[in-house]
Amino acid sequence: MQELVNPVILSRLQFALTAMFHILWPVLTVGLSLFLVFMEALWLKTKHRHYYQQIRFWNRLFLINVAVGVVTGIPMEFQFGTNWSVFSTFGGDVFGHMLGFEATMAFMLEASFLGVMALGWNRVSPGLHFFATCMVALGASLSAFWILAANSWMQTPTGGVFQGGRYVVSDNLAAIFNPDMPWGVSHMWVACLEITVFVVGGISAWHLKKKQHVPFFLRSFKTVAVAAIVITSLQIWLGDGSGLSIAKTQPSKVAGIEAHWKTNPPGEGASWHIVAWPDIDKQDNAWDLSIPNLLSLLTTHSLTGQVPGLRDFPREDQPPIVLPFYAFRIMVGIGFLLFFLMLWTLWTWRRGRLTAGETWKQKNLLSAWMAAIPLSYLAMEAGWVVREMGRQPWIIYGVLRTEHGATNIAPGPMIASLSVFAIVYLFLFLVTMVFCRRIIRQGPDLQ
Repeated sequence: MQELVNPVILSRLQFALTAMFHILWPVLTVGLSLFLVFMEALWLKTKHRHYYQQIRFWNRLFLINVAVGVVTGIPMEFQFGTNWSVFSTFGGDVFGHMLGFEATMAFMLEASFLGVMALGWNRVSPGLHFFATCMVALGASLSAFWILAANSWMQTPTGGVFQGGRYVVSDNLAAIFNPDMPWGVSHMWVACLEITVFVVGGISAWHLKKKQHVPFFLRSFKTVAVAAIVITSLQIWLGDGSGLSIAKTQPSKVAGIEAHWKTNPPGEGASWHIVAWPDIDKQDNAWDLSIPNLLSLLTTHSLTGQVPGLRDFPREDQPPIVLPFYAFRIMVGIGFLLFFLMLWTLWTWRRGRLTAGETWKQKNLLSAWMAAIPLSYLAMEAGWVVREMGRQPWIIYGVLRTEHGATNIAPGPMIASLSVFAIVYLFLFLVTMVFCRRIIRQGPDLQ
């Protein structure tokens, strides 16, 4: 109980709540904006009205996600000044500049053209409207880039030196393009596309199962099914590359998320634990079910590659284990399930069962696509748990400890603000779901 009233723990809980809620919305705006660009390009090229109808229907869900994303993103960023002022002072020359770039370069670009995109039909030329849609999509992706670049710098800080209680930048490009940035940005950006694919596909599957607006939703379903071939495969490859990078730059994180305690001797591979129960006090697993040599293969691409164990790090530098361990397995497990769902869909399509008269009969396949909506979001949230908790106890890896980056705030106000955030966000979530449900149930306007 004493830990729960610790200001650092309360600040972490509040930021986790606001960040994990906020991220639900911009991930879809990144991917759905690109989907809208694709559909509008087809409409301009072919002049077929069904592409225009696709744009107008999915645009409504896009705008709701934009609105909630903005509303929830502003309070989250304010916490860097209220709850994490020491961290903001310490790393502000890098972190603050990147968030400033996100606001001026990405958010303002998106906001400037959003009105034209949403309200410009029949008010501006089709070409100008398409340009506005492209700019909104570019702004959404740039926003993801800058936020992930800033977070990646916290994982692998480069581009300067720490002196006088703050980080002094000597090379801005090195700070932006830090070792974790290519993998962190690409892995999350593709996750946005993957979530969008399964949201669009899952909503389409719901209508197809009910035999509603079949030509419309069969077109969107097939479009995202084709996209899933590339996206699900690419995400698995990026996950593998990200793991290799983390093994080099953050070995304690890998040891933690794998519950790997003892460094394997030369010539002997490290086992990968399917399930385990770590015992922090004994510095070992109370029990585990493992596959020999697989951890070495995954992290070094060698059956006998050496993987540092948690015992190689002081206890005070070891990350939390149980939650990241199982969050990682949830993320990876769902990722492969979505890949197999893509294969199942292609197999069904190849057999000629994805036609206007046959698709509704594929009830198990359509139900799986509907289930993929919450599963894809769960995988994304689990991935952020791994990324952020695996970095602990560092807010800037290897440089600034989390406990030293927090503002010293009395527990009372912290508990009050955390409670208010939880209540308001629950209400906001329910209201948003009501509006989204109404849009989905109404379906497209085919007039």
